[in-house]
Amino acid sequence: MITATNDITRLLVAWSDGDQSALEQLLPLVNDELRRLADHYLRRERPGHSMQTSALVNEAYLRLIDQKNVRWQNRAHFFGIAAQLMRRILIDHARKAQYTKRGGGAIRVSLNDMALATETRAVELLAVDEALEKLTAMDARKGRVVELRFFGGLTEEETAEVMGVSLPTVQREWRAAKAWLHRILTTGESDES
Repeated sequence: MITATNDITRLLVAWSDGDQSALEQLLPLVNDELRRLADHYLRRERPGHSMQTSALVNEAYLRLIDQKNVRWQNRAHFFGIAAQLMRRILIDHARKAQYTKRGGGAIRVSLNDMALATETRAVELLAVDEALEKLTAMDARKGRVVELRFFGGLTEEETAEVMGVSLPTVQREWRAAKAWLHRILTTGESDES
């Protein structure tokens, strides 16, 4: 694993320096981890979600290789960015579903239990995203910890590595952020402190 981690870091740095062959060597090495991240995200979605793991990974690939100005630091930095991108992809997908639900060019169909579950899950995802954006505006570090842990599926150790902070800092921020998010999502009260 350490060799693979070192290889990934070496290839990321080479890719940042403009070596396109490094990207070709990198993609097979990170594919399994990207699929794990995508599976983690999609397990939090409703059953029968229209986006499949492969589609989420492919969209993330496209957005990752489009990151021209990123100076990749290491494997953890790469997967942190990948987690962010996957979250954005799913949020965009949920927003599009909400737009379509509200008649944005969609063919009208009657509601059934699946459509109701789909609507509820999309609304929940958007509510969590909105709450996370509020948290990030108040405290960027707490917001980043939530994004990496909850949406990215990173461990506390991986989150600390990506953010360049200590493990106790991540643990403290994670506890506080979860409490704040729980309060705002259940009561709507954020007390802005």
